[in-house]
Amino acid sequence: MEFFDSHSHYNDEKFKADREQVLNEVYKSGITKLVCAGYSLESSEKAVEIANTHDFIYATCGISPNDIEEIKTEEDLNNNLKKLEPLAKQEKVVAIGEIGLDYYWNKENKELQKQVFKKQIELSNNLNLPIVIHTRDAISDTINILKNEIISNKRGVFHCCPLNLELIKEGLKLGFYISFAGPITFKNSKNANEVISIVPLDRILIETDSPYLAPEPKRGTRNNSANVIYMAQKIAEVKNLELEQVANATYQNAKTIFEL
Repeated sequence: MEFFDSHSHYNDEKFKADREQVLNEVYKSGITKLVCAGYSLESSEKAVEIANTHDFIYATCGISPNDIEEIKTEEDLNNNLKKLEPLAKQEKVVAIGEIGLDYYWNKENKELQKQVFKKQIELSNNLNLPIVIHTRDAISDTINILKNEIISNKRGVFHCCPLNLELIKEGLKLGFYISFAGPITFKNSKNANEVISIVPLDRILIETDSPYLAPEPKRGTRNNSANVIYMAQKIAEVKNLELEQVANATYQNAKTIFEL
């Protein structure tokens, strides 16, 4: 049985000391494809480097709403996008991301976040790539931008999707995939079952967001892609399916949206 971890961060400092060992173990465990996601210029460069040196790894490039401290003016934004574009044109880059809005950590720069988000959707359309969205405490603005301000031509993925029924229903209507991470396994996750139930199997991805958000029963440890099986098990349990059905479907879904 093979699994596809659709979102991880092996470009994170937490993997610096033993990255190769972890990736070897992950592959042997049955994770035969994964995406290493960028969230800043530097991390996007590292994601591409990791992807280029591992056949089973792909990359995304983007500037997340939590990594725009250096962007103060429109000129700064344009300069950053000029640096991001050649990275995103590389062969193993499968999406622009993670991009989006985060009002949990950053409440003071909402307008800047929106501007950066929209500009990167424009970039994705110019490069004919899907997008990978990070949204936290910003559901209304995220949906409004995608519905009323700028359409993502290739659609994309709501990564580590908040377990919010409105967001998921609107995301599905817009043609996006919903990616589930560790929180669906948490004991205090109140509506995980309801949310999983409303997402068709052909629109679900699974991810770890490694090294963060380790699922039960690994919660509190450094996460890695081998733990993606716990998300698949949870989905199989809720949808009354065999684990292999979920593994196969989510693998094919990731290949479809990332055009592999």
